[in-house]
Amino acid sequence: MPSLTEPDPRTMDCIARLIGFDTVSRNSNLELLDWARAHLEQHGATIRMDFNEDRQKANLLASFGEGPGGLVLSGHTDVVPVDGQDWASDPFTATVRDGKLFGRGACDMKGFVGVILGHAPDYAKAARREPIHVALSYDEEVGCLGIPRLIEAMQGWGIKPTGCLVGEPTSMRPVSAHKGGRVYRCKVTGKAAHSSLAPSAVNAVEYAARLIALIQSLADHERRGGLRAEGFDVPHTTISANVFRGGTAANIVPAAAELMFEFRYVAGFDPEALIAKIRRFAAEELEPAMQAVDAQTGIEIALVNAIPALDAKEGDAIFRRVCDLVPGETVEKVSYGTEASFFQNSGVPAMVCGPGSIVQAHKADEYVTLEQLARCDRFIDGLIGATAG
Repeated sequence: MPSLTEPDPRTMDCIARLIGFDTVSRNSNLELLDWARAHLEQHGATIRMDFNEDRQKANLLASFGEGPGGLVLSGHTDVVPVDGQDWASDPFTATVRDGKLFGRGACDMKGFVGVILGHAPDYAKAARREPIHVALSYDEEVGCLGIPRLIEAMQGWGIKPTGCLVGEPTSMRPVSAHKGGRVYRCKVTGKAAHSSLAPSAVNAVEYAARLIALIQSLADHERRGGLRAEGFDVPHTTISANVFRGGTAANIVPAAAELMFEFRYVAGFDPEALIAKIRRFAAEELEPAMQAVDAQTGIEIALVNAIPALDAKEGDAIFRRVCDLVPGETVEKVSYGTEASFFQNSGVPAMVCGPGSIVQAHKADEYVTLEQLARCDRFIDGLIGATAG
């Protein structure tokens, strides 16, 4: 009988090994995957790899059992940097104290990955009815860059699962929905001049400010009367300009400005229509006046990354099974994004549920409680038991 408060020793060993790999997103994850591959193959998995363009990072899919259908247990291998953070212990050494396991990624999300790798010896038996797949991705923390490639590769390999669990930290509460997200970079090219000759210049900062004012007005519209999705802390689409750079001196009309803005949108909201409004304003309201002074001026808006919204349905088998395994927990909706929505968009129903609190993610002294890991051990036991029938 699994302990209510102590994690499976296999889980603890795997988490310690995972934390020991410095897989900050700027680094390769191949050393971690080499270890994971050997561990999974030892327990009967068929391994498939999908490399990025320079072959310094990869996604891994470990399959137990063959045939259609099955369950995907999915997690990302990268973590955020520790630069500038004051840790009480080495962030790349798993440290247990006061009922908590500390280390970079302990919460987000090497804790969950350690659980699903720790249970690898159980999958071959559980997969007699239908396959179990373990999916490990790269570069989730910098825009979910790896998972679309892995899903495309899975389709090419003929792997068509019927459900997916993504184990992002939810305090082991089931999450059925999250907002989509898009980040854009806007570059404004003006014409510089001495500030005493301002009428002959094109002030890039001022034109960028007008674009920011539009973004604020669109955000106000969504807040006051936009599409509502109950259950979220913020039940509507949010739009915000969060990064700005421009200008070099008080007496120089700036020739360049740059801003980054984002949408976090609820399911059913059309982000294409929103960005079209912003582009149209730039092209029809701002650029004509800019280019009347200098034809080389202009505004460029480019998509940096995009994460779809997640909206799991109560009729999905994975929805019912996850909820059955966490009785008494309310199904939640969250405003941050996960890789689950990419699976959903590919036709694979997905849910999010994993150990640890998002509040602890990305901080110095990141941790997950041992009790949460023990709960996740029992949860995975139940989930693969259901798969085995």
